[in-house]
Amino acid sequence: MPRADDDLAMSRVVAQSGAGSQAGLVASASAVMSGRGGGGRPTASLPGVLAEAPVAVLLIDRSAGEVTFANTAAVELAGNVHLPVPVDAWGAAAGLTDLGGAPLASTTGPLSLVAQGQPVTGEAVRLAPGRSTEAERARADDGSQDRLLWVTGFPLSHGDDEGAPLSLVVFLDVATPTEADDPETALQSLRDRAVIATDITFTISDPRRPDDPLIWVNPSFTRITGYSYDEAVGRNCRFLQGPATDPAAVDEIRAALAERRTLTTTLLNYRKDGTAFWNQLSISPVFDGEGELVSFVGVQTDVTERVRVEHERERAFAAEQTARHEAELARATAEQARSDAEGARLQVEQATERLALMAEATSTLIATLDMSDLLDRLAGLCVPLLADWVFLTLVDEHGEVVETAYRHRDGREEQLRSFSTVHALHLPPGSPSLQSMRSSRPTLIDRDRDRIEAAFAVDAAREAFDSLGGHSVLTVPMVARRRTRGAMALVLSSQERTFTQKDVDLAEDLSRRAALAMDNVRLYQQEHAVADTLQRSLLPELPEIPGTTAAAHYVSASTAADVGGDFYDLLQLPDGSVGLVIGDVVGHDIAAAAAMGHLRGLIRACVWDAPDPDPGVVLGRVDRLVQGLRIASMATMAYARATPPTEPGEPWRVHLADAGHPPLLLREPGGAVRVLDQVSGLLVGVDAGAQRPAVVLDVPAGSTLLAYTDGLIERPGLDLDLGIAELVERIAATPADASPRALCDAAVAGTLDGRDDVAVIAVRLG
Repeated sequence: MPRADDDLAMSRVVAQSGAGSQAGLVASASAVMSGRGGGGRPTASLPGVLAEAPVAVLLIDRSAGEVTFANTAAVELAGNVHLPVPVDAWGAAAGLTDLGGAPLASTTGPLSLVAQGQPVTGEAVRLAPGRSTEAERARADDGSQDRLLWVTGFPLSHGDDEGAPLSLVVFLDVATPTEADDPETALQSLRDRAVIATDITFTISDPRRPDDPLIWVNPSFTRITGYSYDEAVGRNCRFLQGPATDPAAVDEIRAALAERRTLTTTLLNYRKDGTAFWNQLSISPVFDGEGELVSFVGVQTDVTERVRVEHERERAFAAEQTARHEAELARATAEQARSDAEGARLQVEQATERLALMAEATSTLIATLDMSDLLDRLAGLCVPLLADWVFLTLVDEHGEVVETAYRHRDGREEQLRSFSTVHALHLPPGSPSLQSMRSSRPTLIDRDRDRIEAAFAVDAAREAFDSLGGHSVLTVPMVARRRTRGAMALVLSSQERTFTQKDVDLAEDLSRRAALAMDNVRLYQQEHAVADTLQRSLLPELPEIPGTTAAAHYVSASTAADVGGDFYDLLQLPDGSVGLVIGDVVGHDIAAAAAMGHLRGLIRACVWDAPDPDPGVVLGRVDRLVQGLRIASMATMAYARATPPTEPGEPWRVHLADAGHPPLLLREPGGAVRVLDQVSGLLVGVDAGAQRPAVVLDVPAGSTLLAYTDGLIERPGLDLDLGIAELVERIAATPADASPRALCDAAVAGTLDGRDDVAVIAVRLG
């Protein structure tokens, strides 16, 4: 029986695969549970039901160490090898080698590791033409060029799962991003992958059984419909239909199933509790290797909010058109009936003012992505046009008050602050704001002293309310996307005014617009947090290396997507030395972050397993691999290899090479700062054959190496040498015993331009 960790497997596929094939890989992971493969073993049919990406997929039975399934793209790699077949034999049939040309038949090869149940987050291999052990395949490949493949693999099941323990292997061609891969496209791709991994419902049905019943649903199905796995499996999907389901949509689905073709449609379905939701449904047929229909894979998404927003937009447009028509009608009436000209003029002015308020509200509220600023702007729209004073309450998903905002036409900040302290932060049951949020409807208290006293039952709250003045209170909830964001309380102090039905309608319209703007801010802040989490995941946690102390700091560009191409790394090497790397991929967006992730992994491998540990030789090897694998266009980089002394008190020996990167700083134990600009070279990605010399330095124990990227020293109109000089001055001004963390803080304490990322790392030697 499929388990909840199937969703985890699908998330891994999304997280570890190339951007061009995410949807197909997710669908393949879902289809693992749906069919049977060749070779007499129950395996899977893994077509790309969501995208036709040229992705090769293998399924490995870990208990037997055999490949039990290969999709069409994988067959093209190895030929029509009879399955099942041992893992290493399949790799030999495909002609797979490591980057040096050695066969992959090894316990440390990526296929062997996956067969042992270990995940492989990504490794480059070579598909060598003519190296296949299959003679016919080798002749067919004669004269072809090498292909570089990126291998990703992970277990789909564990030893205690029902059935054989399975692992999935994916081969991706290493490709260079095209000019069309702009930052907005890349960011949208990131959002799409996140949605596929977390919110989409997958179902699988078996058309070979009577009535085509469901045989598997993922946990998202339960979250969306309310039906558990056991309640859904064994039944036809029509149990989700209800009285308002469109028969035409049902007929369209029935026809597609009968014709064995894919279909995407939207229809009204019903949850277990009877509530309706709009369901966007995609159905794809799955065929086995002999062309037999074995299952239908369904992908379902709850698009209720999107449909509702579209309907609300249509109603809002119609209401706006109606208001304009009423204003024009009032103007025409005024011209025809001169006796009523003044009254008609007032009606026109009121209608115009209301339209102007809505237009101003929309442009004002969407112009900020800061929640506190948005609340302050909303308060300014309400006073004095709608009320003499206003009090805004913002709540979290649990209904707890998290923030307030207020404004009075006469100021009175102290009284408003007192009212917030004694009432708004702990809303009593009789509070009009709380009543509106619970009922999702307006609450009006008009010149009713008894209700006002009941609403503010606490003496301190009632005294604060009376000090502000008020005889009528109108509260409206702020609701967007089926979630209550808070309440807006409008209060009239002047006896000359009272709330009318038009005031209530206007307040409701304004509250809806404000709630949508608040939800947009919430979504932006969530996206900002995701981007920041992505960047942090690409940067390493500094290891604890005996004899050293280290700290690092990263600041993303304020004009970018909060992710970028700057990186740093610190490694304890096998020979006991310490490797320090700092680099900067050209750009500061999603594409630069992706290239940085590849480049950081590449240099870690080169530094760790270096035939010649000389930093100049290592950077030269990195340059050749970067251009050969087309990982990044250009990047600056510096690599320092520090060897500890054999005797206490002796100096450390530092080998340093630089590829167009700003020079490192050396802060000696006494506090003196040196700029290590003795060596420099071309950027990585310019000339694969460039010679990169290294310099050897003996530095006293207790010295600190500080590396940084150019965003720290670069500002418009400022020479880089002046930027370096300012940085040296800040570092030198710190106390002599300043820690690496203090040095990092001092480094970023200057004025940052904000248009480029900043990475800083400080390592004390000894």
